[in-house]
Amino acid sequence: MCPPASGSSGLAENTSSAPIDPAIYPDYIPTDSGSKANYTYAATQLHPEILRHSLRVYLLAHAIASREGCAYATDPRKLSLLFAACIFHDMGTCASHNGPQRFEVEGGDAAATALRSQGYAEDEAHDVWVAIALHTSPGIAERISSLARLVRLGVAIDFKRPAAMPLSNEDEVLRFEGKLPRGEIEKVLGDAVANLALEKFGHDEAALATKAPGSSWPGGLVKSRRENPEWQGVNKAF
Repeated sequence: MCPPASGSSGLAENTSSAPIDPAIYPDYIPTDSGSKANYTYAATQLHPEILRHSLRVYLLAHAIASREGCAYATDPRKLSLLFAACIFHDMGTCASHNGPQRFEVEGGDAAATALRSQGYAEDEAHDVWVAIALHTSPGIAERISSLARLVRLGVAIDFKRPAAMPLSNEDEVLRFEGKLPRGEIEKVLGDAVANLALEKFGHDEAALATKAPGSSWPGGLVKSRRENPEWQGVNKAF
């Protein structure tokens, strides 16, 4: 969707897997006031491993946008929207945003609300909402908008999905993981999506069907958790 070009990202050293201090703003993400506020909020809400995943998704998406000469890497305002979409894309996995809709929608709602309060236009907030709401929808996210494509590809590369890997490279992935360790992100994320849905809505099948529809990624995680209650590994539907 964007013509080829080159770009790079400088990374501050961070090899610890301990919780990230929200007061320390990483030097590899946008420095505008909205991005700073969004980062600080995410750092106080998200599980540390989901926060690191969200930051890796941003770095991977930014790297792709840079190589393609996309405005989401070169225009400061669009860069802040890319960051918002990445840092909020899993916000629906935290208790403060465990609402009645599927976690992708809750995350999109949280991002849109934050962006509107920061003075972004409605169409900008909507673009970010779409990118987050569709980030678990392969084949749709890649085609509906440039922003949704970048977020989806960042997610897919971070989880080593073969179809997306040619847009990055092993050295780049390992470099980002070296600065932002993976930990047990697959287990943490899968458990967060399934457990939050079941804890709040498991007593109400109709509500659960809205929170985690059977044909959706959250729905698959919930179904697997119910079928394998003693399983301690990564959710089998991940």
